[in-house]
Amino acid sequence: MGNNTNNSANKNSNTDTRELALEMLIEIDERGQFSHIVLRSVLDKYQYLSKQDRAFMTRLVDGTIEYMLQLDYIIDQFSKTKVRKMKPLIRNLLRMSVYQIKYMDSVPDSAVCNEAVKIAKRHKFGQFSGFVNGVLRNIARNIDTVELTDLSVRYSMPQWIVDRFVSSYGVAKAEEIFKNFQTKSTISIRTNLSACTPEELKERLMAEGVTVAAVPELDYAFMISDFDHLSALESFNDGLFYVQDVSSMMVAETASPKPGDHVIDVCAAPGGKSTHIAEKLGGTGHVDARDLTDYKVDMIEENIERHGLTNMSAYVWDATEYDEASEEAADILICDLPCSGLGVLGRKKDIRYKMSPEGLDDLAALQRQILDTVHTYVKPGGVLVYSTCTIDEEENEKNVQWFLEKYPQYTLDKSFFDGKGMEQMLPGEHGNDGFFIARLIRSES
Repeated sequence: MGNNTNNSANKNSNTDTRELALEMLIEIDERGQFSHIVLRSVLDKYQYLSKQDRAFMTRLVDGTIEYMLQLDYIIDQFSKTKVRKMKPLIRNLLRMSVYQIKYMDSVPDSAVCNEAVKIAKRHKFGQFSGFVNGVLRNIARNIDTVELTDLSVRYSMPQWIVDRFVSSYGVAKAEEIFKNFQTKSTISIRTNLSACTPEELKERLMAEGVTVAAVPELDYAFMISDFDHLSALESFNDGLFYVQDVSSMMVAETASPKPGDHVIDVCAAPGGKSTHIAEKLGGTGHVDARDLTDYKVDMIEENIERHGLTNMSAYVWDATEYDEASEEAADILICDLPCSGLGVLGRKKDIRYKMSPEGLDDLAALQRQILDTVHTYVKPGGVLVYSTCTIDEEENEKNVQWFLEKYPQYTLDKSFFDGKGMEQMLPGEHGNDGFFIARLIRSES
């Protein structure tokens, strides 16, 4: 944005953060855009906004998306017109207003109601301003009387996900998982060990005003907070660290590469796991990172460049298409495959509304198709690491069991994960995300 930023700041010093939040919610809810992409785009465009305004807007959008089912339930208690029958702008305006009333104590209820009415009028919905005002003031007076006894409503989770988690983990554990999704997502990073030491990174970050906390399991990882946005940190722009969940870092730990290893990552974007492995190789060997589209490969290449890696390359390849040149070429094959994302619902709030039981079944089938295609890339005696960011057994344990039965030349490496060879990490256990990893070894013959 460069020179335009200051000009924009002068012209838009009165930018209405609620207006921007409403526009984003409509983009996400009505047009099916992903919330983290929409939010990042707007925050990049309006970098001149104060840290407080950016934080308010982020919380308002994230919170409204996260609690959408619950907010709809509350609105339906007080409105004769049900949420699903409202016009999109009114629906999302009421949602974000009720979120402020229920969850943002620093905002007076009267201000919420007044601002909502002003927004309705500005958007030529003046005829609905009385309706908006009446519903919101009624909710503000009676919000504490609304009982949220149902798990689906209390945690704003589609019923099919509640049923699935309760079936797999029992009611108490399922509720614990839902609570973990609602805790504030932490930002974890790993040091680019080819560029600096963890101690040097910590010093740089602290000099930039960032709060840094150690991660006990991994001496190169930190939790960071108290900064505005990543692109404003020189240490980030200099490639000194990579933002990655701690559970995701465990893929490279599980891969455990040796100097000189050839590694193929068949679904690598945006490149966190493969750059981690390339760094662990210390400039030796090679990491071949692949993904489906130019856009995804561009993301990987951007990270290769920012981290200054010379032993890694990226190119477009569809993992379902067999690559004869890769036959028995990999010491390590990374299969971090497309999944339902049910382990990262705390970080990507809108996945719960986009995913369905049918969509999950399709993804489990796609995972099997990819494993069918790529398993021959592993050298005899080599390693296949299978991972997902979900906590659903259809995509995890059941897929591993299917693979082992179909390809008996592979066995679980029982020297990992307390003799099990695979581990289901639940949200909150290793960092913030739910994650699954299995390490399999191909026999020598």
